[in-house]
Amino acid sequence: MKPVAVEHEDLAGWGVKAPPVRSARRDRQDWRPLPERRRPRRSPKLLPIRTPISAKGKWVLYVLSFAIPLAAWFVLSEAKILPPEFLPTPEATFSKLVELAQSGQLWPNLWATSERVIYGFAIAIVISVPLGFMMGTFQAAQALFEPIISLVRYLPVPAFIPLLIIWLNSVDEPPKIALIALAVVFFNTFMIADVVKSVPMPMINVSYTLGARRGEVLRRVILPHALPGMIDAIRVNLAAAWNFVIVAEEVNAATGLGHEIMQAQRFLRTNEIFAVLIVIGLVGLVLDVALRLLRGRVGRWVV
Repeated sequence: MKPVAVEHEDLAGWGVKAPPVRSARRDRQDWRPLPERRRPRRSPKLLPIRTPISAKGKWVLYVLSFAIPLAAWFVLSEAKILPPEFLPTPEATFSKLVELAQSGQLWPNLWATSERVIYGFAIAIVISVPLGFMMGTFQAAQALFEPIISLVRYLPVPAFIPLLIIWLNSVDEPPKIALIALAVVFFNTFMIADVVKSVPMPMINVSYTLGARRGEVLRRVILPHALPGMIDAIRVNLAAAWNFVIVAEEVNAATGLGHEIMQAQRFLRTNEIFAVLIVIGLVGLVLDVALRLLRGRVGRWVV
């Protein structure tokens, strides 16, 4: 490319009047200076967003999550702000827990409650997992089932207790198991459907491009990608099953942890109620940790 001065000389040689060359002015008032680039702010050292913490720090926080409530319980109970009938001391509670375990009163009730949870939760899983998988995969299934499930899931589950007794013609185990299944099935269905919907559509399209059939896409793409999230949904709703089994055992139950709580409530044995609640919490914690480990093992490839 010729410089501007040479081009002007060429134009003058041909008898063409060249336009005047305007020099760039740097003192124009209408030119706005470029904004200064700011240095990126450093992330705060305290509670950074989604930044991994060390294993030591994680274990310290684990211990604090139990130590802080336990210390608050000890201080409030020892300060006698509330009478022992309302807030027993940790010493009285753990003494009662040891007594229940040594006397053999705890284990039959724990097994009876666990058995009801196993049966009711298994029924809910058998129904909700395939149904949620269909709703998350096929829009026709979602359009068919979502409206009615959205309506039913807002109905209070304890209100179904008299209906279940009438429908099943029993006041023994069937209504209790059905109540647990009813409390879990609809929420688990929606959570499974949401997990399946989160499978990236480009991944599915690439599978079709590579020659995969629909069955192979369902079995080898959607299911493996959604499986960790499905385990998380099951883990969350397992807690709901343990919550509602106590409600179910308040109706004509001769055994179970819920029955134990009702018997202790009649005589204001709050230390026994606290002891049973601790047992339920420990069982739930063990199940939660087990499902977390399972989730981490089957979902190493999913972020």
